[in-house]
Amino acid sequence: MRKTLFAIALVSTASLSMTSCIVSKKKYDAETARAEKEKAEKLALNKQLNDQVDVNKKLNAANLDLKNNITALNGRIARLKDSISTLEGTVKDLTNKVNVLGDEKENTKRQLNSTKEQIASQRQRLEQLQALLDQQQAAAEALRKKIAEALKGFNSNELTVKMKNGKVYISMQESLLFPSGSAVVNPKGKDALSKVAGVLNTSTEININIEGHTDSLPIHTAKFADNWELSTARATSIAHVLIDEYHVTPAKLVASGRSEYDPIAPNSTPEGRGQNRRTEIILEPKLDELMKLMEAK
Repeated sequence: MRKTLFAIALVSTASLSMTSCIVSKKKYDAETARAEKEKAEKLALNKQLNDQVDVNKKLNAANLDLKNNITALNGRIARLKDSISTLEGTVKDLTNKVNVLGDEKENTKRQLNSTKEQIASQRQRLEQLQALLDQQQAAAEALRKKIAEALKGFNSNELTVKMKNGKVYISMQESLLFPSGSAVVNPKGKDALSKVAGVLNTSTEININIEGHTDSLPIHTAKFADNWELSTARATSIAHVLIDEYHVTPAKLVASGRSEYDPIAPNSTPEGRGQNRRTEIILEPKLDELMKLMEAK
């Protein structure tokens, strides 16, 4: 019995020992597996950490680039603001200039309209003046024809009738009108003056200027101190003949002497001096309407 119990006890002890060994190995394996797992996890975590460090480095680099870009962009923004401010100032100046130009344009337009009105007014006056000048020219030409017709019996070396500057010039030589050195009109001269007076008395709207002319040879007689007195006396004598003998209206006449200072030929030859010794009756149609128009504002 005791042997049996001892055997049973021995078997039980061995079983317990084997069981204990089996349990310890399982625990060891479990611990080993856990340790391996923890190691693997640690390695994974270290890898993740390293990866995160790399990512952080990249993020820091990107952040630095971003900061640099932001700084550059801020600089560009500042420059753009300055440019915009400059452009706004330019726009303001241009707007002011446009406004000024608009005012100037309006002023110019008003001036242009005023100038056009003035031009139209001046053109109208010019047309009126031209019409009056044409009338004056026509009247002077008609008068010339009448005088030429009345004096057609006289030779061209005694007198000439011509138009000059809108006036009719009747130029009578000394040989037709006066003895040499005298201011007394001779009969043939009076005959010519009577024919001139016949035309003058039928032409009311004319002015009559009588001009005496001499050559350059000086004269000094008991009656005439110089050529001025001789030329003036001859013009006055013709005026008296026209007024006293042929009844030309005195108010139409002006008598004057030009002495030797308005020659029509050289005084260096006898022929030239003969042409210069003359008396001119200058007939001019009255220009009252023309003068009024020219003096009008």
